[in-house]
Amino acid sequence: MANDRMSPRMRPLLFWGIALLTIVAGFIDLSRGGITIGPILLVLGYCVLVPIAILK
Repeated sequence: MANDRMSPRMRPLLFWGIALLTIVAGFIDLSRGGITIGPILLVLGYCVLVPIAILK
């Protein structure tokens, strides 16, 4: 039977990956002229997801 829980070692990597994708998506949106979604994604990535990844 497969273990459904994520190993404690993989959890921070998952948060770092999500943070990186969010930040990259924010910069891509800004480069295309977005003035709403891009900044929201960047704030979410830098102020929420990166600290969570550091603390986990």
